[in-house]
Parts: sequence; structure tokens; C-alpha cells
Amino acid sequence: MTNEYNKEGEFLAFVGYEAHSMEHGDHVALNYDLDAPLVECTSIEDWKQKARGHKVFITPHHMGYQTGYRGYNWNFFTEGDQTPFVEMYSRHGLAESDQGDYNYLHDMGPRQWEGTIQCGLEQGKKFGIMGSTDQHAGYPGSYGDGRIGVLAESLTRDKIWDAMKNRHVCCATGDKINIDFRLNDAFPGDVVRGNSRRIYLNVEGGSCIDYIDIVKNRKCIARLSGPLLPEMPEGDMVRCKVKIDFGWNREEQYVHWQGKLSISKGTINAVEPCFRGAAFTSPQPGEPEFETKVNRIVSVTDKDTELDMYSSKNPNTTTPAMQAVILDVTMPKDGMITAEFNGKKFEHSLGELLEGSRSHFMIGWLSEAILFNRAMPESCFMVEHYMEDTEPERDTDYYYIRVRQRDQQWAWSSPIWVERT
Repeated sequence: MTNEYNKEGEFLAFVGYEAHSMEHGDHVALNYDLDAPLVECTSIEDWKQKARGHKVFITPHHMGYQTGYRGYNWNFFTEGDQTPFVEMYSRHGLAESDQGDYNYLHDMGPRQWEGTIQCGLEQGKKFGIMGSTDQHAGYPGSYGDGRIGVLAESLTRDKIWDAMKNRHVCCATGDKINIDFRLNDAFPGDVVRGNSRRIYLNVEGGSCIDYIDIVKNRKCIARLSGPLLPEMPEGDMVRCKVKIDFGWNREEQYVHWQGKLSISKGTINAVEPCFRGAAFTSPQPGEPEFETKVNRIVSVTDKDTELDMYSSKNPNTTTPAMQAVILDVTMPKDGMITAEFNGKKFEHSLGELLEGSRSHFMIGWLSEAILFNRAMPESCFMVEHYMEDTEPERDTDYYYIRVRQRDQQWAWSSPIWVERT
């Protein structure tokens, strides 16, 4: 299947697998070669030794569990090509520190400080930051469960691999939040020298930005706040992002959504999928097998997109199971956005959605529903910032960016390290 889906320049597929260790913590192998072998080993350190000379990344996974109980042990970290980055976020939770959104709730135990990202940075370790889903229900890239961003020259195996090796990576929970962060022309993952640090930041979110932090040595040296509510943009023709969710209801059966979203005026610039896998981490008791429901963007034109999706009920009041797409549109405020699915049709003008969200049940109360989220103008999802830091604190300072959206989607850059001159 990996060979079948791998297409240079279009879609790259990699093979990998996971190894567990109480002492060293769990790790994931990501192989360059499509025919890479499964390496037999007696420990993570034995695995690393046997893998030397091969093109493989061995990455610490769900690092915030208790050390000695499959949490990470920074004493075993070795900087270099074999482990250029570590996983800060997956569906297990967030391991930036022992605080913050996305606590560890799995039966493997609580989140603690010792294996976290900030603990490692404070020890002087150098590593990139990435996310991955750990989606045990068989849905790679499941929305909200973690993803990696790579700053590479092109979508080719060699360029992607080299970028990852050089720590030019970032971590996101779900939305494709683009972080252009530079310090004296260095990129995230780089090490530079200088006492005067010119910081440039340009962020494009997938929705309304709550705040952006510029972190230096575990302290926030700048916080850029977004609006409490997006402001109505001036003019008639505007660029917005509109997320449309499909799901809810209280029945056990999947709802199969077939139909299209369309606009009456203007242009659809892009359609970003927000497709989730099943809302569980471990195989379910009594189920010998699980059929993965595949969601698809069937087609995209500048006026419409055809979708084929499956949603399930939300398993509780804190775990979402909806499917969604984000429409990036440039259109007039009187232009209509229409959803035609399963024999029903609903539509709203962009102007209506700039004022607030609108929802519709498909078959009455407690049935499945469609949510037209509030339209987000550029002013709430685009941020640019310049600043200069002229006060070195350590022989080597580290800086990184953290972005939080109001919908609790996050992204983090890898650090840039600056040595004092």
C-alpha cells in the first residue's frame, strides 16, 4: 500500500513502526526506504545501535508520561541525525510542559514534568518539535490528533528528508497553521551567533487567532493577542475562511454525508480537510476488527467542492467526532455559501456568516446537523510582527513560537538557538 500511494512530487508515503520501553520511553521509527526492514532489538538503545548507518529517524513519543513507565528519559537523548526531532503532541496529549491544554488522560497515567519539551530545552538539548497522530483506529493525519509541518524546497523524498534531518519542522494539532519565524535570517531548528537578535514573525491560521507567544528560555517575551470577536471587514469583496462541520446526533450508526458545498460569487481559493478517525485510542472490547470509514474531497473547482464523509455521534461532551472542511474564499458579502447534502439544502450569505455562525438539523432535533461556523476575515487569522532582543541571558538562548486559536487548535515552531558572541 505504501508503494501504491507514494508519488514523488505529489504525495510521499513513509513506512514506520513503534517500539515500547519502560526505561527509555516509547519511540517511533520513520524510514527513508520503502522496503526498510523491521529491526529486531532488545532495547531502544540496542535499536539505535543497529540502526546506525541506515536512513531512519528514531523519535521519542508521548514524552510526558512518568519516566520509568514509558515516559521519556532525557539522559538517553543523543543530538544528531538519528533523532533530530521529538514528538510534543499526539492524541495522548501535549508534552510542552506539565501544564496547559490537552492533559494526559490515557490509562498509561498522568502528565509530569521530567520528560517534557521544556524540561529538555532547559537541559540544553537541541531538537526539533513535531506532532503525530498515534491514531490507533487506522486514520493517518486524523484531525486534532497531531501533525508535522516541514519547511522544504519541494515535495520530494530527498528534500523532505533533508529538511527533517536539519530540524526544519513544526508541530500542529489539526489546522494547517503556517508559522514563518526567523531570527537574524535563521529558520527554526538552526543555531546562530549574535547578541542582537532581529525577530520576524508571520502567521497564517486556519481560524481566529487567540494569541501568539514568542518564548525565550521558558519565558514569554511577547504575546500578540487576536480579537475577542473578529471585526467586520471593510469593503465588499473580502477573503475569509469558513469552516463547515458535519456530525452530532445521538444514534450509534455512522451518518454518510454525500453532497457539495458551493458559492454563488467569487472564488474558492482552497479546501482544507479536517477529517477525523474514530474517537478511540485502543481496540474496542468485543470487536474482532474495525472498518475504517474513509472521508474524501471528491472534487474541487473555483465554485464548489464535492464531499463524501462519515460522521459518528460525539462519544461524550468533550470529545468531537465531526467531519469538516475549511473553505478559503474570496467573495462579496452578498455571495451565498450553499450546502446540499443528503437531499437537504441550506445556504447563507457571507455577510450573515461574518456576523455569526448558523446551524441546521437534518431531520429535526437530536438528528445529525450541519454547522456553518463564523466566517473568519484575514484580520483575525493573519499576524505579522517585528521586534529586536538585545539582551543575551545565557551562553546559548533558545526561542520558539506557540500559536493558539480560539477553537483550541495549536501550532508550535521548532526552536532557534542563539549563542552569545
